[in-house]
Amino acid sequence: MRNFLLFLFFVALGNLGLHAAELTSPDGSVKVSVTVSDRIYYSIYRDNVPLIEKASLRFEVEGQFSARQMKISSSKISQLSRTLNPVVPMKFSTIKDQCNMLLIQLDKGYSVEFRAYNEGAAYRIVTHFKSRENEKVKVVNEAANLNLADSYLLHVQPAKDFTSNYETNYIHLDAQKWRASNQLATLPALIDTKKGYKVLFGETDVRDYPCLFLKGNGSEVNFSFSKVALEDKQEGDRFMRITKEADYIALTDAKRTYPWRYFIVSKDDKELLESTLPIKLAPASEIKNTGWIKPGKVSWEWWNAASPYGEDVNFVSGYNLETYKYYIDFASKNAIPYIIMDEGWAESVHDPYTPNKKVDLPELIRYGKEKKVDIILWLTWLTVEQNMDLFKRFSEWGIKGVKIDFMDRNDQWMVNYYERVAREAAKYQILVDFHGSFSPKGLEQKYPNVISYEGVRGMEQMEGCVPDNSIYLPFMRNVSGPMDFTPGAMINMQPEVFGGKRPNAASVGTRAYQLALFVLFESGVQMLCDNPTLYYKNQECTDFITQVPVTWDETKALKAVAGEVAVVAKRKGNKWFIGGITNSQSRSFNLDMDFLLKDKTYEMTSFADGINANRQGMDYKKSKLKVNSNSTIPIKLSRNGGFAAVIEVSN
Repeated sequence: MRNFLLFLFFVALGNLGLHAAELTSPDGSVKVSVTVSDRIYYSIYRDNVPLIEKASLRFEVEGQFSARQMKISSSKISQLSRTLNPVVPMKFSTIKDQCNMLLIQLDKGYSVEFRAYNEGAAYRIVTHFKSRENEKVKVVNEAANLNLADSYLLHVQPAKDFTSNYETNYIHLDAQKWRASNQLATLPALIDTKKGYKVLFGETDVRDYPCLFLKGNGSEVNFSFSKVALEDKQEGDRFMRITKEADYIALTDAKRTYPWRYFIVSKDDKELLESTLPIKLAPASEIKNTGWIKPGKVSWEWWNAASPYGEDVNFVSGYNLETYKYYIDFASKNAIPYIIMDEGWAESVHDPYTPNKKVDLPELIRYGKEKKVDIILWLTWLTVEQNMDLFKRFSEWGIKGVKIDFMDRNDQWMVNYYERVAREAAKYQILVDFHGSFSPKGLEQKYPNVISYEGVRGMEQMEGCVPDNSIYLPFMRNVSGPMDFTPGAMINMQPEVFGGKRPNAASVGTRAYQLALFVLFESGVQMLCDNPTLYYKNQECTDFITQVPVTWDETKALKAVAGEVAVVAKRKGNKWFIGGITNSQSRSFNLDMDFLLKDKTYEMTSFADGINANRQGMDYKKSKLKVNSNSTIPIKLSRNGGFAAVIEVSN
């Protein structure tokens, strides 16, 4: 029979006792209280309002010690105050990281570290078992439960099993109904407490450990994990399905830290749009020289089936040399630094070293260098795993990045695969975009050459990608890290008349909505998904898209109601950009320009929904207006609509 270590989560501040204690944030607004009995029961408060009540945690490690032996041997309370400068800043180029910390040392070789921030709280497990060199331990389970009130409304992304690709629509159920569904859900998860506060629950610094899922269990919301794979079987050219599992979730080092579990606690939904807590908790960069990491926009051919047409196209378009040169020319003319060559650039998905003869990759690389446009190549994850030396070869060729697709697993081995790829790519100064992936878990901070992940129901889903779902993304998915949503459609339709299909792919929502996504959504490789032909035909929209940065110095949420509307202003240098979207309900409101410098006059160029946008999604109105910090701007959003603007100091 196994002896399990029952690792019990403990938080305290002030007088440590075996039975109860508290920890508060620097401004006193966030508090965690803890009771120790058969396990640890912890509660999280904001402004003394209980939000997470009597949640519990147990950590089971094979061959260790029982809970009856648990004792607190020491504790250390400290403060953290530092400044972070993310290599690829999605919201702020400078982040103040300030919190109160508590390290509780329990006997028998384990501890817990807890942090309280003004924006929320987080904890992680630390183990330091006595062991022989390189000895591993088996983590049997992290048995935890979020004890949510029946009336709490959960916004979660469901998963049928642990092969989730994180591309389903969010569902919205009260806690009682969701628990009864026995449904798995990915992270992050948004909890509306119905008390005027929301809690975003997520994880970061996940390494050598499986991804966390939530699972309804009749009466509880439990943690759930994919077990260690003992055997797997290849299906097709890009999937490896687990066929035999172990009875434990990780085989890992005896001495290590485990993932951070974080709770972002918001009183105003604007706080979710500005939160940087996952970055504060993520590991520091392992890459010392990061000057070669250059985020940027990308022209992408898959969504529009590589099909330029028109008077300037005197060749048969498709996956061939002439077409890709056309994409490079388009990128060069519009100061877009990259193109992606998706599936079809190679003779076979199994062989990353033999380009499609119709493509002539060496000539394209040469031509791109001449035009100051670099190339990112698409690959299946399985091909990368079987040819890990391809990063060296690609670097020699002059390739700048890879888009790796179809992982569709979340177990310990696959988490480690992501890190092996990031590390190997960094050796050769290759950027990585993980597609068909789980949501960000902190690797993008440790290896900032990882500049985006999919893990989202994005524009690839065509009519299945609707504003009623996408409106949750800035409040949930994008908070966890960069998001490869692939915006930029120039054929825009309201849902009841949708008729798009590659090569004439289209989007649900208005033109102004699409423009706004480039400001609101965050990715280190923000793609222009549509056909260069359509961008040329809509040059004033293209000019706006291509001037929107992909990294930012400052973010200011202007209007925010999760599930309804999100409007942000973002600054890069002296320029401000505004991006706002709504769901299927039209709405009107005023925006204050008080984020602008008080002694300056600005010119705002805006793109708003046209008078007929509620029927004809491509109807928009471009305007210019003088504004200053005292200005108030009326905004009217069509259903499934948006608003986008650039604000520059007036001469």
